[in-house]
Amino acid sequence: MLASMQDDPPILVCADLQVEYLTPGRRHVVLDGDAVTARCLELLTLWRSNLWPVMHLKRIAQAAWFNPASGLTDWIAETRPRPGEMTFEHPLPSAYSSSRFVDYMSSIRTTRCILIGFSLDETILATAVDGFHRSHRYQVVTDAAACRQPGTDDAAAYRHAVVNVIGNFATMQSSAELIRTSGAVAV
Repeated sequence: MLASMQDDPPILVCADLQVEYLTPGRRHVVLDGDAVTARCLELLTLWRSNLWPVMHLKRIAQAAWFNPASGLTDWIAETRPRPGEMTFEHPLPSAYSSSRFVDYMSSIRTTRCILIGFSLDETILATAVDGFHRSHRYQVVTDAAACRQPGTDDAAAYRHAVVNVIGNFATMQSSAELIRTSGAVAV
């Protein structure tokens, strides 16, 4: 089913676009972070130029490896939320661990969200699963979403497995396809 983005544009959800994930030597460093950040910026630019809704998620875990007072939790400068864009901080992997996020998602008429960003194997996966169980529709832009470096030697196989699992709960699409069809989005 195709829906016009001008009639009901989906919300672009930028998950955990934080410095922590781009800092070499950190536990949650993303291997292809620069390439994914570039694709996220391309999509952010499209959404912002069309004045479509943008939402930012920020992980604020209280674990020993995650120090919220550190500058590592800051937004990546180019992806920093702009005035008028929604922001939600979440302590657990799912954005639904934020009561403000739950309240917002419960109050909107049509819930269609496009997920991009970091923490594919945590925030994006958990949010897509939680949203699925609430009848919210999510779409993940596969090449604009990245995993941390896994504890295995085969990062590609790990990422592929995570994408396959998410595919049970959300629609998967490439950034090129999404940009090419920016007048209409498959939902």
